[in-house]
Amino acid sequence: MPDFPVEGGCQCGAVRYRLKASPLSVYNCHCKDCQRFSGAGWSMSAIVRDGDFELLSGKVDQYRRTADSGNVIVMNFCANCHGWLWNDPPAAGFKVVRAGTLDDIDWAEPVGNIWTDSKAAWAKIDPALVNFPGQAVDRQPLFDAWTALTHKDT
Repeated sequence: MPDFPVEGGCQCGAVRYRLKASPLSVYNCHCKDCQRFSGAGWSMSAIVRDGDFELLSGKVDQYRRTADSGNVIVMNFCANCHGWLWNDPPAAGFKVVRAGTLDDIDWAEPVGNIWTDSKAAWAKIDPALVNFPGQAVDRQPLFDAWTALTHKDT
């Protein structure tokens, strides 16, 4: 694990943010929305407490997406380069940071996958990880797996 805080930002550098503490978990999302927004087979998510996230600079544009559940997810993008940076989920108190926007992602090893029923046919899912066929209604298993991974040498 790195020494916190760590920083990240968008492609053009206009938006910068800081994580003051370790995320609660890092996982992959294979939903069709993440595939479309990331332009890849999945997106990497780092769920953090609101208090552990600090916007350092830049202007953010938002897109409010209504999920199949009816919940509204606020997606935050750089107003300049339009890089997708984080979501404000319906559950108050958290942000879901796009882990690929961190300056260094070497430490951010995903411990699981959500929306595996939507994955690309060629995507390989490790059955030893914490995996959900759809939305993880309870993320505690992902939090527990992250704690186990990040504290295995202590």
